[in-house]
Amino acid sequence: KIPAISTGCLGLDLGLGIGGVPKGRIIEIYGPESSGKTTLTLHIAAECQKEGGTVAFVDAEHALDTVYASNLGVDIPNTLISQPDSGEQALEIADMLVRSGAVDLLIVDSVAALTPRA
Repeated sequence: KIPAISTGCLGLDLGLGIGGVPKGRIIEIYGPESSGKTTLTLHIAAECQKEGGTVAFVDAEHALDTVYASNLGVDIPNTLISQPDSGEQALEIADMLVRSGAVDLLIVDSVAALTPRA
């Protein structure tokens, strides 16, 4: 069985076939603007934390609403949040976190906001 983190939505977990999103894999959530991509990632973050996992959120858009995230069940004080100045910095942070093994879930929101330095 592939280890997974629940999405917080039983129907989606069942549809994914493994009970959520696979651990240790790169997942891209794609869709139009304001379609719920960030909300879905925040639900996954909350589920990961409920299982005792550590979550990092790289907020490339500088738009994370921590009150909203908290209302969805994310433990904000125990979430590593970064708001990088450039795409390169965001990727450096993500690389460091992955290599350290210190996080169970790394969210980059969003890939489209990863603009290079001038």
